[in-house]
Amino acid sequence: MDILYLLIPLSVVLVFLIGALFWWSVRSGQFDDLEGPGHRILDDD
Repeated sequence: MDILYLLIPLSVVLVFLIGALFWWSVRSGQFDDLEGPGHRILDDD
């Protein structure tokens, strides 16, 4: 039972950390163009 006092806050902090990293990646444009690089390889200029 004592381990739950450690694991529950640790998991909440981990969820917020993952959420913050995901929010940062969306805001910085990491997911804007997922198909562009694949098409750019096929286009030979």
